[in-house]
Amino acid sequence: MKKILLFASGSGSNVRTILQNFYEQPGVSFPAIITNNKHAGVIEIARAAGLDVMVVNKENFYSEVFIDVIDMMNPDLLVLAGFLWKVPDYLVQTYQGKIINIHPALLPKFGGKGMYGHHVHEAVIAAGETESGITIHLVNEHYDEGTILLQKKVDVLDSDTPETLAKKVLKLEHEWYSKVIATLLNS
Repeated sequence: MKKILLFASGSGSNVRTILQNFYEQPGVSFPAIITNNKHAGVIEIARAAGLDVMVVNKENFYSEVFIDVIDMMNPDLLVLAGFLWKVPDYLVQTYQGKIINIHPALLPKFGGKGMYGHHVHEAVIAAGETESGITIHLVNEHYDEGTILLQKKVDVLDSDTPETLAKKVLKLEHEWYSKVIATLLNS
């Protein structure tokens, strides 16, 4: 049984898509969804799917004791799906090569601390970029600097707003994140 541990901070649209793509697949389970936001929409998604939810605070998340909680679930893959905190070094080192993230831009551009959601799309448009997209990457000790597993692009039109660009990028996220997860689980 392959275990996927999901981390999210917001509405959970990527979590919903991942659950839809894997939930009834034999050999895949979700021990819990971890969030840092007690008001996150992802909580309702998890409950509707009958999954356990763990709300963590910064003190616990950045304490090395938290590794014991993760280890008890024995995950094969830790999937960040809109999780806004930097993963602590102790967790990255323990699960080296088993933590992935999806970023709503073509890294290395428009990555790093504070570059999430609408901030990314605003920056892409303000810079006059002609394309944007997604980057799925392994997580290392630095924001958005891990090994890139996949990038997919969309055109940025003169008529695009941060909202219209966000919709195009989110469509790519929903199309590709589960495919990369499946590849990693089967490797």
